[in-house]
Amino acid sequence: MALIIEPVYADGIAQLSYLIGDDSEGVAAVIDPRPDCDIYLKLAKEKGLKIEAIYETHIHADFMSGSLALQETLGRDVPVRVSCEGDAGYDFEHEKIQDGSEATFGALRMVARHTPGHTPEHLSYLVYQGAHDKPFAVFTGDTLFVDSVGRPDLLGEDETDELAQQLFDSIHGFYSSLDGGVMVYPGHGAGSACGPDIGDRMFSTIGYEKSNNPYFAASDKEEFIEKVLAAAPEEPRHYRPMKKLNASARTSRVRQTNPAAMSPDELVKWIQDDKSTLLDTRSMLAFAGAHIPGSLNIEAQGELSVWSGWLLDFDAPIVLLLEKDSDLQTVQALLWRTGHHNVVGYLAGGMMSWIMEGKPLSSIQTPSISQLRNQIDETQILDVRSESERQSGYIPSSKHVFLPDIEKTAKTIIDPNKKVTTYCASGFRASIAASILKRNGFSKVGVAPGSWVAWNRADFPVEKPEEELEPA
Repeated sequence: MALIIEPVYADGIAQLSYLIGDDSEGVAAVIDPRPDCDIYLKLAKEKGLKIEAIYETHIHADFMSGSLALQETLGRDVPVRVSCEGDAGYDFEHEKIQDGSEATFGALRMVARHTPGHTPEHLSYLVYQGAHDKPFAVFTGDTLFVDSVGRPDLLGEDETDELAQQLFDSIHGFYSSLDGGVMVYPGHGAGSACGPDIGDRMFSTIGYEKSNNPYFAASDKEEFIEKVLAAAPEEPRHYRPMKKLNASARTSRVRQTNPAAMSPDELVKWIQDDKSTLLDTRSMLAFAGAHIPGSLNIEAQGELSVWSGWLLDFDAPIVLLLEKDSDLQTVQALLWRTGHHNVVGYLAGGMMSWIMEGKPLSSIQTPSISQLRNQIDETQILDVRSESERQSGYIPSSKHVFLPDIEKTAKTIIDPNKKVTTYCASGFRASIAASILKRNGFSKVGVAPGSWVAWNRADFPVEKPEEELEPA
């Protein structure tokens, strides 16, 4: 029999939640659950555990908390426990906890500690075995990551400086005081925008972080603050409204809509509504070959959560075009993680049902990397990666627009009447960009499969920003 710590990883948003407990006593808790919460029930059943409480480390910005959805499934007698530090407020029923609050789950003892900086109310949870006076693990939420720390700039400029100072104190005060052997269980892995350059490992130890994390090395407060603010990635657009959503009791946090299976004619009626989004979740090549005019392509991978957060309004009605109808539940879960509960329907039978009804089609060119190189003088090449990716090198003569800005700024740097081909790292984001360009009147659009990775493997010429400054 053993103490249980089971991580649950949500790809795309790179989020980590945890089922913890003691299988000898059959009791457990969940920390920072995601909204598609059946995974916790499955794990608890496999381990012979009963979930008795739900904990939040803080009010999340990057994903929709599943605390209320999980409570709805388990029953209202299972409490949702949240921080009352930092004047945090919530519109849903909850139990307040604070620095020093303690709970036991069999032989697993958990103590909350106030670790502000990412947010004012943030709690970390020290974990002890029974009556032992030294913790063996800490759940760090979004304060401490592998090789990184949480960003302090998500509440606006007025609060950033104070949060950055609190973050320094949390790292160099609380965390530095812990023994090196304490296991670190963070709230995110690599790929999350909640911290700069999060490491690839899922877990760590305090000792490793003290020796290798650059923010532990920054022992001067001003140096630390300057370093963490300079390294923060661009803030996704859904972060600030998501924080408000996660403090609310909105029904969308508990359950999703029940999408209707639509015929092609029913779909036409929906997509004529300017407030609706037709989201095509098929692969890049399938979308390029034939798609419904006006549709947005975000493939049904984990990254669908992130890019729907960047590009779609929480409450806008969404109609899906799926690779196959059985993908509906998976796609709904990916959308729900970033607040998109309002999937009103899907095209029954997929693209083939549309084609068999003789409905209009559109397509996108897919030049190979070799073809793109040969067309470099006659094609507008648009790099839609982030600024940091662009800095590492780019295809010669290419223009740059970060993907979320493409609808607003593309026409200012490229001609909508001339041929344009988009690229990113692999082609995933490039296909999103190409679909946005098509929706906005660009008539000759292409997407480069393999994109930057393929270009580099082909050993084709690369330009870097500093080379632009060199004398001709």
